[in-house]
Amino acid sequence: MGSLYTRKDRNAAGVLVPSAVIWIKYRDASGRIIRESTKTDNAQEAKRLLKLREGAAAEGKITLPRADRITIKELADDLKAEYAANGRRSADRLTFSFAHLLPALGTCKAQHLTTAQVTAYTVKRQQAGAANATINRELAALKRMLSLASKGERITRVPHIAMLAEDNARRGFFERDQYEAVKRHLPEALQPVIEMAYVTGWRTRSEILPLTWARVDFFNNSIHLDPGTTKNGEGRTFPMTAGLRAMLQAQHEATEVLQRETGRIIPWVFHRTGKPIKGFRKAWAEACRLAGVPGRILHDFRRTAVRNLERAGVPRSTAMSLVGHKTEAIYRRYAIVDAGMAAEGVAKLDAYLGTELGTVAHRKVARVGSGR
Repeated sequence: MGSLYTRKDRNAAGVLVPSAVIWIKYRDASGRIIRESTKTDNAQEAKRLLKLREGAAAEGKITLPRADRITIKELADDLKAEYAANGRRSADRLTFSFAHLLPALGTCKAQHLTTAQVTAYTVKRQQAGAANATINRELAALKRMLSLASKGERITRVPHIAMLAEDNARRGFFERDQYEAVKRHLPEALQPVIEMAYVTGWRTRSEILPLTWARVDFFNNSIHLDPGTTKNGEGRTFPMTAGLRAMLQAQHEATEVLQRETGRIIPWVFHRTGKPIKGFRKAWAEACRLAGVPGRILHDFRRTAVRNLERAGVPRSTAMSLVGHKTEAIYRRYAIVDAGMAAEGVAKLDAYLGTELGTVAHRKVARVGSGR
């Protein structure tokens, strides 16, 4: 059976004095002796908590004596460890979310976090000018860490966290002349990179820049990405277009010349004098400015490739496989119908209706001529 007792605490002078707060002692389901503060000086409340703990132990339930003391900061550390253990590619985004979450909520006790506190945080972020999508990524991280803590039986309750409506999806894409203009203003080493991005729609930073020659198959005329190197964790193959093959062959020949000159093996398809390209944000921004399309992002090539595939009449399932969209819902977000596509569609409709109406008129004339 459990018991109630009080402890002594040190006062401001450092002297031990009896505390009014009642503690409970009991055995949990595993037989361990647990000592826990009731955080009250009310004997009836303390007895009620003791009975709850004893009842849970009798039912074989694991008790959570530390639940009242676990902070959001501790759960954030657990989530970081979970991301690291599973090699999640969005770890950088998680760090950015924590930079805003932890200063505001890090010291809060996870067990006592309320919906009202989360709502207040959301409002404060909106007032600071954060976009709903950005806030949602932060709230998603908070929900994830609370969910993991609940599944791990570290906390017993999770507050409701409402997500915000998002309406800030980017709609940028490149017309052919805009793409050519930006390409002309980029350094020579970067021009093949955006050519591949324009044709394939692959992610520049994570899929194109790390590409190695081992993934380029000139014999079978295709480029491959292994499972685990893509965002959705699935492998991908892109058969080369004539232009893409010509660019890769020229890149391969230049790489071989450099290898002979330097005596080094260069595994990367895209490089600066043999060194891997990590990024080119400044060069990109300057090229877009000079081309008259400031503010464009590399991810716009992903939307552009999807639109080009749609315009070319490529079946949707094939297009999804080539670009790397796992679900049709995500693909539809990128398959943006612009004014040019709409006009093209109406022109086809006009031609169809004109043919159809012409056929009907011809039939009427034929019937009149025959006296019917």
